[in-house]
Amino acid sequence: MTVTTFKPDSAAQAVDAVRWALSEGTPLDVAGSGSKRGLGRPIETACTLDLSGLSGVVAYEAEELVLTAQAGTPMAEILPMLAERRQQLAFEPQDLGPLLGQPEGQGTLGGVIACGLAGPRRISAGSARDHTLGIAGVNGRGDLYKGGGKVVKNVTGYDVPKLMAGSFGTLTVLTELTVKVLPAPEDCRTLLLAGREDAGAVAALTAALQSPYDVSGAAHLPAAVAARSHVRAVAAAGGAVTLVRVEGFGPSVAARVAALKEELGADAVLDLDESRAVWREVRDVAYFCPLLPTLSCPHPNPPPLTQGRELDSLPRPAGEGRGGGQESRHIWKISVQPSEGPRVAESIRWALDADLYFDWGGGLIWAAVAPTSDAASAIRGALGAAGHATLVRAPEDVRATTEVFHPLAEPVMALSRRVKESFDPCGILNPGRMHAGV
Repeated sequence: MTVTTFKPDSAAQAVDAVRWALSEGTPLDVAGSGSKRGLGRPIETACTLDLSGLSGVVAYEAEELVLTAQAGTPMAEILPMLAERRQQLAFEPQDLGPLLGQPEGQGTLGGVIACGLAGPRRISAGSARDHTLGIAGVNGRGDLYKGGGKVVKNVTGYDVPKLMAGSFGTLTVLTELTVKVLPAPEDCRTLLLAGREDAGAVAALTAALQSPYDVSGAAHLPAAVAARSHVRAVAAAGGAVTLVRVEGFGPSVAARVAALKEELGADAVLDLDESRAVWREVRDVAYFCPLLPTLSCPHPNPPPLTQGRELDSLPRPAGEGRGGGQESRHIWKISVQPSEGPRVAESIRWALDADLYFDWGGGLIWAAVAPTSDAASAIRGALGAAGHATLVRAPEDVRATTEVFHPLAEPVMALSRRVKESFDPCGILNPGRMHAGV
């Protein structure tokens, strides 16, 4: 199929493209840099709306903790700019490019928000939706509109920006976004607990999160996953590794780490650079990438443990390269009640050839599963009513025939259809990207 690409460099041109598609009855594949094209169901369209030309920071009011940028602005431009002012996007946006076979650092602000990508700090800081203050965009009627504003508390009625987060471009062509930024922590340390089984690890993570010590990250890496880490202390632990992150001002971090170390019986404490490196691995699902990416960071001095000479000496599971032989495996993102996490993980391991690890205190399971025709039913059967599962990486033919996003109950699906019809009555914006026929 010959694909025609429209690449607007202004909101007005984006309006023109949508109105043309509407008049022709031609669906649009709405994309930014294309780094997350492999997320969701594949869509067959003859036209692509490439928003990478809508790039640039419109306003950065560091004192007001607000950033406004065009939707196609690269995250590789935004993150260093924030770091220079010791600020951050607190929801810790993921870079899933390498997991999906793309170069790292290619994502855009619009793509991060549209896909709702939040990392380990979600348990303390909230999701991408919680940090989206305002949007401008073009709906499926060809109308340019705005929603929200530039303040944390807005009383403009329906909170449309929150609706756009996680909509995968099916409701509106985003042209501009305003997000909340927050001060970056001065210091970061990670407690390492070695050798815990899944149930014991989740119990320790729960205790840490319920403590008064303001934990901002809680993950558990079974032995095979920990062995793939680029961080020496993690890879050389010789077994499963449980991680608890504490951030903030230096003296406060030191006091909280000391208290938690005693309460949890931690075996080691990772320093600032080691902590940044391991939590980036957790955030970007680096353990299941075809080849573990070189870990870079928005800070002036990258962690010394990411230098190439350090990597080759780390222990690896027999027969596996740095990516752990994960190229052909399908990747599932499984949200579950933390108390149910170990049971669900064990059920998945029993039914399938699966490698997995836990984030969000046990409430998120990332699973790399050997391809089988019954994987979706096995994973969702193990979940029952305890959560939902999303297929993040698989070949296009598999994503076309599998429910990529968790099946919705009929009342919820009916509501989703009505929301879609209210923004895009003719179904021209990423049709079927999330659910067939929607």
